Amino acid sequence: MMKVVTGDARWRLLVHTDATNPHAQLRDDAREGLLRAPRWISSKYFYDDAGCALYDQITELPEYYPARTEIAIMRGCLPGIVDRYHPTELVEIGAGASPKTRVLLDAIGAYGPSMHYIPLDVAASALRRASIDLCADYPGLTIDAIAADFMRQLSVVPPPASGGGRLVAFLGGTFGNIAPGDRRGFLNEIAALLGPEDVALIGVDPATDPERTRRAYDDAAGVTAQFNRNVLRVMNRELDADFPVDVFRHIARWVPELHRVEMRLRADTEIVVRLGALACDITIGVGEEILTEICGKFLRSQFDTIVGESGLEVCEWHTDPDELFALSVVRRVRAS
Repeated sequence: MMKVVTGDARWRLLVHTDATNPHAQLRDDAREGLLRAPRWISSKYFYDDAGCALYDQITELPEYYPARTEIAIMRGCLPGIVDRYHPTELVEIGAGASPKTRVLLDAIGAYGPSMHYIPLDVAASALRRASIDLCADYPGLTIDAIAADFMRQLSVVPPPASGGGRLVAFLGGTFGNIAPGDRRGFLNEIAALLGPEDVALIGVDPATDPERTRRAYDDAAGVTAQFNRNVLRVMNRELDADFPVDVFRHIARWVPELHRVEMRLRADTEIVVRLGALACDITIGVGEEILTEICGKFLRSQFDTIVGESGLEVCEWHTDPDELFALSVVRRVRAS
């Protein structure tokens, strides 16, 4: 269920009822991820205000090639994509306050000044700020921002409107953060958002150089380490916990058999952590690790197979000269 919480004549912020009680979802996730081994914390909890600020710093680091490479690819290929598919509505999944939004809107605006934007993200405050700023800068823009969890509530996005094309954007390689067992269901939801002539734009990291890929998550300045450990501060605040943050070491490991980078937090000493909101203690041993993020990487053939299982097809594949990153244009399979 959705409810409108704020807005004006050109924009409104809709909040899924589950998002009005994020503590309940966090407690459920913590019970599932922290009370048994191997331990894990969902990567969506990285993005409090401090985490968002740290992530913005990460995108500027020399090691973190995905963000700048993806934007360069977008600037090169989006005019042609807009010319071929004529979108007037943009759905951006996991939008936040990304600078990529403006690259998308600039390209769509070149086709026509009237645009409808539907950003979906868990961070309601970021959506509100972005909506106000974007409406000020794009006079023909209307916005229905949705605060929801895209892994659980993507179906709340309304179906495509008649009379205009829709572009669904899922950028930044975030598809690789989805657990393998959840990918097909997620892509089924993407397919449901597309009309026969609509397309989705999905960022894909091919990981042609595993060590360079790993370093993107383990920068020399230690910003990603701060970002990773910050999730424990979120747990401390939201779960009334007492994780000793500095006891945990940031780990970024390339796992070749799974074709992904895993971010983990490793305890340097044995600790007992109180989880007040769950009314329990947990003991974390020396060297024990908490998985905080998976970053899956996909060659073109692998990605084609994955999307094909959901009745979708890759109709375009755009990459940079060094093939560091790719943007795939995906649509529903057309009847032959």
